[in-house]
Amino acid sequence: MSHGSLPARVRIVEVGPRDGLQNQTTVLPTATKLAWIERLAGAGLREIEVTSFVRPDRIPPLADAAEVAAGLTPRDGVTWSALVPNARGLEGALAAGIRDISLFTAASETFCRKNINASIAESVERFRVLLEAAPRDAEGRRDLRVRAYLSTCFGCPYEGAIPAEAVVEVCRQLLALEIDELAISDTIGVATPADIHRVIDAVEALPGLDLGSQVALHLHDTRGTALANVCAGLERGISIFDAAAGGLGGCPYAPGASGNLATEDLVYLLDGLGVESGVDLESLIDAGLWFEQELGSRLPGRVIGAARAGR
Repeated sequence: MSHGSLPARVRIVEVGPRDGLQNQTTVLPTATKLAWIERLAGAGLREIEVTSFVRPDRIPPLADAAEVAAGLTPRDGVTWSALVPNARGLEGALAAGIRDISLFTAASETFCRKNINASIAESVERFRVLLEAAPRDAEGRRDLRVRAYLSTCFGCPYEGAIPAEAVVEVCRQLLALEIDELAISDTIGVATPADIHRVIDAVEALPGLDLGSQVALHLHDTRGTALANVCAGLERGISIFDAAAGGLGGCPYAPGASGNLATEDLVYLLDGLGVESGVDLESLIDAGLWFEQELGSRLPGRVIGAARAGR
């Protein structure tokens, strides 16, 4: 186990418009989603997962994926990405101009089957077939940036604790597909800092893997440990963290899982640690308070709650 100085700068991947909204009962107008995404980008967020190209009947709040993607205004230095479950989803994303995609599997066989109706091996094979059909540049290189979410890396609602070796094995298979980035996910929010160190100990031994540029932590705050887990990740050189504005989120296939790590809480922590994120906290809070009005309910994040109480 190696502990170095904290990274000078981190990348925040904002997943609120996708992972945050997928579990909401409120179906927002496309225009509201686009206005929210613009406000998030205006606060300095440079990587925003804007939607998911899933079947509309599976995730009704994201049924307007094509309209959202088509309505985005290009911004210098800002990347729009989308979750793509299958070949049809990839076609939709590419047609809408999306060139950064996310795929989804798990370290738990039961969760994988419940979530995407496939075994882990089947999901990886689907990825292989899908990526073979991805566009290529003139030199034959894949003209698509690909991230893979690896869910239930620390615990599963059906299987309980997940061995680190299971996480490593799926990571190995994904890296063989030349996945650009792995999002190691605490889907049900059970991890503690000791668990973060345990899994990173195992994952960092993979040949050719760069923890700082290829591994993200995707944390849920079900038991209030997300920020402590961020600190553990920072200590190990992780410099990519997923978060959802306001702490929105959950998972339709993970009973009891609460929201994602709130982006405002993450930025507040990073600011206090002197770690650059490029995000203006006050602008981000303003975006969240505006979105609360549009959503018609309060966001669960702690920093935004404190700001709300003080205004």
